[in-house]
Amino acid sequence: MTGARISRPPFHRIIVVQLIVLLGLWAGVTGWNPVTARSLGLGGLVAVVPNAWFALSLFRWRGASNVQRAVRAGYAAEIGKFFMAIAGFALIFAMVRPIEGWAVFAGYGCMLILQIVGAAWLLRRGAQNP
Repeated sequence: MTGARISRPPFHRIIVVQLIVLLGLWAGVTGWNPVTARSLGLGGLVAVVPNAWFALSLFRWRGASNVQRAVRAGYAAEIGKFFMAIAGFALIFAMVRPIEGWAVFAGYGCMLILQIVGAAWLLRRGAQNP
């Protein structure tokens, strides 16, 4: 007897939207100020890359027999995401010159807002389609 199959949420859509918006921001700002554009893009990537890794790690395990694996994967994914973001910021501020700090954090913040809005959209969509 097989249990109900719960499909993975389409988290990849959030990541694709983040990358499209980030590319648009980068392209729009490049003509105005290339240093700001690079800083904005790198800050956005510090949010998008760990978010993608988190989602892939979190949704690796499915099914009732894998509940404990899924919980452990969730904790590990969150910790990994946190340390990836710290390492990303450290690398940017240590290695990239010239840099505009405000633009790095603005890019990160924009992608974080898109992530939150996207997650809310997925939750609302899931609640409407049980």
